[in-house]
Amino acid sequence: QVQLVESGGGLVQSGGSLRLSCAASESILDNYAIAWFRQAPGLEREGISCVSSTDGSTYYAHSVKGRFTITRDISKSTAFLEMNSLKLEDTGVYYCAARQGRCANVGGVPIGVAYNLWGQGTQVTVSS
Repeated sequence: QVQLVESGGGLVQSGGSLRLSCAASESILDNYAIAWFRQAPGLEREGISCVSSTDGSTYYAHSVKGRFTITRDISKSTAFLEMNSLKLEDTGVYYCAARQGRCANVGGVPIGVAYNLWGQGTQVTVSS
């Protein structure tokens, strides 16, 4: 089965930036949409962004729109999440997930149950 591996998390000050990577073990990005989710302690998992396989369309949750950018490098089977102007409330474990075809969103927000491949997560901690 295809594996997804996230990296790039860490500790950053409020207002800072991080770039997360999601590397797939096989060349799937031309057929699979990649989404990013996050989960803060005590809170439910939140979908934040997605890039579709078909035309590269991107979607963002309102909470990150204008600050986060999702991209992909199909040749490297890797997707990225560039996170700028980080806030304390961006703290959490960030997961990438994949599904065949287009993003599965509601109002631009990826829906977790529609994605069948998941990474193990990477911790992002934003400090004041």
